[in-house]
Amino acid sequence: MGAKAVAKYIRISPRKARRVIDLIRGKDVQEAFAILKFTAHKGTEPINKVLKSAVANAEHNFAMNVDNLYVREAYVDEGPTFKRIRPRARGRADLIRKRSSHITVIVSEKGGEE
Repeated sequence: MGAKAVAKYIRISPRKARRVIDLIRGKDVQEAFAILKFTAHKGTEPINKVLKSAVANAEHNFAMNVDNLYVREAYVDEGPTFKRIRPRARGRADLIRKRSSHITVIVSEKGGEE
């Protein structure tokens, strides 16, 4: 049992977000917040927000102790892709893909695995 938080339709490509999410998977919550604070990357802001939400859900909905929490699961799924056209020379066009992500973080208490 764990507390879960999901952010959908975040305008960052899943490949870029996965680089950041891989840094915090399996870490203590305090350590994960420290890693996100000192990592210079566009994906740290929405991931930090989702992690805060998961911790708040654990504390409020499941009465878990915040000091014992760790990131049990963290993954990024691909969201819808916006397709845009970029005009090119000689009447041609290129397709620009603006990708989005669904970020999921599940936190759990240490020793409280079910």
